Amino acid sequence: MTTTLRQQVELIRLPLVLGLTDGLLNALTLASASLWGTGAAVSVQLAARVGCASLVTAAFTVFVADYAERRAHLIRAARELNLTRKGQLAATRLGRLAVMRALRAMAVACLASFLGAALPLALGALLPGPRWIVALLAIAALAVLGALLARILAGRPGVWALAMGCGGAAVTAVGTWLHIV
Repeated sequence: MTTTLRQQVELIRLPLVLGLTDGLLNALTLASASLWGTGAAVSVQLAARVGCASLVTAAFTVFVADYAERRAHLIRAARELNLTRKGQLAATRLGRLAVMRALRAMAVACLASFLGAALPLALGALLPGPRWIVALLAIAALAVLGALLARILAGRPGVWALAMGCGGAAVTAVGTWLHIV
């Protein structure tokens, strides 16, 4: 069974979008005090720590959610086929395939989440200029992601970009209020 590039992209779209969004929001939440100059200075080490925290939460969340969804499909299919033993399909090659696909989704989300969190902060540590530019760049990245999603999903790019940008600004405000780092 061969899969096209389009099918491969569709398989990773959810964990990719989830990971990027999660990473950017983690960076804005966890390091917003640093980005506005009231917390510790933005550093490459801070970028790596926030990226790792984002990666770990994405790994756990995406694996559990993806595997639970795939297993639920197998349970439903077994019920529709009138199989007598509960979880009978999940104990087959299909069950192992569900685990493998959940692991793939987890890996994609982990990488995307780490990059989404670490890159803006690392840029802020390495580039000269005010630290708050990093927050604006991360919010702009969310807006661009929203516009791209709208194009893919036949939505209105301006509305999606505005919604994602506003969400990023709101998360930044919450992170600044919480003053985590």
